[in-house]
Amino acid sequence: MSELLEFAMLFAFGFSWPFAIWRTWKAKRVDGKSPMFMVIVILGYCCGIASHLVEGTKLWLVAVYLVDIALVSTDLALYFRYSRRGGRTVPGAEPR
Repeated sequence: MSELLEFAMLFAFGFSWPFAIWRTWKAKRVDGKSPMFMVIVILGYCCGIASHLVEGTKLWLVAVYLVDIALVSTDLALYFRYSRRGGRTVPGAEPR
C-alpha cells in the first residue's frame, strides 16, 4: 500500500511540472521562478531514488522519480535560457 501512496505523491508532483514548463516556454519569461527551489526538489527526488536503491525494493518507483527529475530539470534549463534573454539576472551572476 505504501508504494501506491508514494506513486500517487510522485504523480501529483510530476503532473504539475508540464504546466509550469509550458507556461515558461510560451511566455519566455521566468518571473517568479526559483532555481534554488528546483534544485532542492531534484535533490529530494535523488534521495528518494537512493532510498529505493539502498533497500533494493520497489525499484519500479525509481523510473517515476527519474521522469519527475527530467521534468524539473527541463524547467530549470528553461529558467537559465530565458533568464538571460528576458533581462532577469541569475542570482550570483555578473551583470551584463
